[in-house]
Amino acid sequence: MLNQINWLEQKIIENIWKIKEENELVNYKNEVFGKSWEFTNILKWIKDLDDEQKRTIWKTINDKKNSLQEKFEERLSDIRKETIKTKLQNEFFDVTIPWNEQKTSHVHPLTKVLFEVIDSFKRMWFDVYESREITTEYLNFDAVNVPATHPARDMQDTFWLEGKWNVLSTQTSSMQNVILKSKKPPIKCIIPGRVFRNEAIDARHENTFYQVEWLVVDSEISMANLKHTIKTMLSDLFWKEVTIRMRPGYFPFVEPGVEVDFSCTFCDWNKDSKCRVCKWSGWIEFMWAWLIHPKVLIEWWLDPEKYTWFAFGFWLNRLVMIKYWINDIRYFQNPNINFLKQF
Repeated sequence: MLNQINWLEQKIIENIWKIKEENELVNYKNEVFGKSWEFTNILKWIKDLDDEQKRTIWKTINDKKNSLQEKFEERLSDIRKETIKTKLQNEFFDVTIPWNEQKTSHVHPLTKVLFEVIDSFKRMWFDVYESREITTEYLNFDAVNVPATHPARDMQDTFWLEGKWNVLSTQTSSMQNVILKSKKPPIKCIIPGRVFRNEAIDARHENTFYQVEWLVVDSEISMANLKHTIKTMLSDLFWKEVTIRMRPGYFPFVEPGVEVDFSCTFCDWNKDSKCRVCKWSGWIEFMWAWLIHPKVLIEWWLDPEKYTWFAFGFWLNRLVMIKYWINDIRYFQNPNINFLKQF
């Protein structure tokens, strides 16, 4: 019986070294060590042997099995080395040839401009907080002085979620309460994020867009700080000096509020210019800014006699449209490769 075991081992080893393909070797290994392996017939005769012989046979078979496992692994390693050698001979590639870079992807224009905006604010030592896309009715409205009866809620047609008082953020202002209650003044930060409103979609309106909000709370700040920050950010973004002007603006949830325009960066404005961006005015409407209501400061456990709070916000989509002369806001949500290849 031992002779038969040795004969089987030798036969399997010979077959192993004849195999030249990895898949074929794996299949043969499964066949040898499967339920129908060739040593099974030998094991049928073990029941007729005495205990000493049984132990000897079992030990021999286990030793042979371990030895064959090593032979299979050894042959597999050899096959893989031969495969690599063949590929190196037949598929030679000169690594010294300069790489011809082929761009297969593009950064989305919204992401590109957002990175530029964040970089500008970081140079002014602002912190960056990402807005939450899902928030509560309290954080989105009540905490920023927009109660249930406020007309501003009609202006922000909201997506309500299943569950009690959960909404998709209509504005990045929903993060203000979270930040102000987790950090003590002075505070300088921006809050970029995606917001949602139930808008009818056309070339100028979307139900999903991006907003960036600026938030400063300190004891000695003024509108001059606000104006300088906006001017610095826009000058960085357009790579040229811009001029800022502020006009009184009505926003039903703040007092006072201003609308901010900046000088057109696409034309040297004069009476004869025909710039399609500024429409012959020399100014581009851009964002809104405001001074926080004292009630909101009290909601944040801050003394309105001691601290002043300024903020501004703008639609990132609109800024990108201005920067790249994009005439349809729907391009940002539409996965058009030809559109993205421009950036």
